[in-house]
Amino acid sequence: MDLCSLTAAELRRLLDSRDVSVREVVEAHFALIAKKNGDLNAFLTVTEERGYADADRAQAMIDAGTAKALTGVPYAFKDNIVTNGIRTTCGSKILENYIPPYDSTLATRAAEQGMCLLGKTNLDEFAMGSSTEHSAFGPTRNPHDSDRVPGGSSGGSAAAVAANLAPITFGSDTGGSVRQPAALTGVVGFKPTYGRVSRYGLVAFCSSLDQIGPFARSVEDATHAFEISMGHDGKDSTVADHDYSHEVARGIELKGAHVGVARELVGDLTEPGVMGAFQGALDSLANAGADIEEFSVPIVEHGVSTYYIIAPAEASSNLARFDGVRYGLRVDGATHIEMMKNTRAEGFGKEVKERIMIGTYVLSSGYYDAFYAKAQKARAVMKKEFQAAFEKYDFIVSPTSPTTAFKIGERTKDPLALKVADFCTIPANMGGFPAISINCGYAEGLPVGFQVIGNSFDDDRVLGAARTIEGILAG
Repeated sequence: MDLCSLTAAELRRLLDSRDVSVREVVEAHFALIAKKNGDLNAFLTVTEERGYADADRAQAMIDAGTAKALTGVPYAFKDNIVTNGIRTTCGSKILENYIPPYDSTLATRAAEQGMCLLGKTNLDEFAMGSSTEHSAFGPTRNPHDSDRVPGGSSGGSAAAVAANLAPITFGSDTGGSVRQPAALTGVVGFKPTYGRVSRYGLVAFCSSLDQIGPFARSVEDATHAFEISMGHDGKDSTVADHDYSHEVARGIELKGAHVGVARELVGDLTEPGVMGAFQGALDSLANAGADIEEFSVPIVEHGVSTYYIIAPAEASSNLARFDGVRYGLRVDGATHIEMMKNTRAEGFGKEVKERIMIGTYVLSSGYYDAFYAKAQKARAVMKKEFQAAFEKYDFIVSPTSPTTAFKIGERTKDPLALKVADFCTIPANMGGFPAISINCGYAEGLPVGFQVIGNSFDDDRVLGAARTIEGILAG
């Protein structure tokens, strides 16, 4: 039996029936990581000692009859989610040897669930990128074609699930960094409503946009992973308590559902193969009784430019803490100013430096009103236009990415081409809306993602719709 190809739900059934032990499950995953990770570079840190200790605790829970939804299930964290005593690099040289003295809220909740940690996954440095090519520790490769990127910035987490190295992983989504790599690797990626999941222990990039979300091979697994991570946390004042229905998340009836297709999200940037797979999925929804209608959200055309003002602005503030004094890399200098300059020059990569400079510029005197203030106004308009659309439509759908996975190095010399990879995903972050990507087919052998966006705090309905669509597309 290939334990690594099973979903979390399937593993749980085997564990409860005592057909396999948790140690056997964890051992199989570590063996596959050892075999494949040298080529994929999905994991930056593998935690065998911790994983086996978790396995023993999980087995004790199962034997005692106290197992929970994900007890005994292996998982991994994007390496910007803090783990006590385990290296957390953010894909950067400046934190290459940083070992946190505390756990993120998500790490605490996963441990309470009895999940088994396999390790920490690769990412674009400080989550800044769309291809996982900007990691200080080398790019991650797409399991479907090792010459291609897995998307980003959570590319390591997506590739790990796609390559069967872990049934569930967690990433962070600031402008599409869970959904876009999920699309490019053919797995499920869910970005919850902003404020559903605690960001305590998530190393900040853009605090008003960042949100932790799961990767999985099924919507059912993604739902369970989200449910163990959501909920009030006294360590994060942005977490809100709202009603949530697990029953709705198990699936909803699409017959008679009003589904909107935002014209601007299916535009000239969309490759023909992606368009074909997306249209095929729409046809399947229509055959299932959904009422599909095209509509316009003009402000979407300014989504990328708005994002690349707001996100760098917040990054320039958040990354100011990396100064060579408190933690992380320190490169000495004749004065404290020179020490700080040397540390950042050597510790930060090119992409991070560029975004810090852009962010500092748009926040500076004389440019704040011209750039940052206008971007915030555009963000408010975008949220308002989508909220107006949700008064008419139950869901809004689009391709997750306008392209399939591109070749490593193909876009690194064209920053704009790389940044438009998030064109379809940015609006959900701007409005704080829940959104999910599921696979809807292939174009020339490469996966294509189908995105479902819902209104704020309608996470259960988005997951329910995605689970129903997943079943429809599976035939």
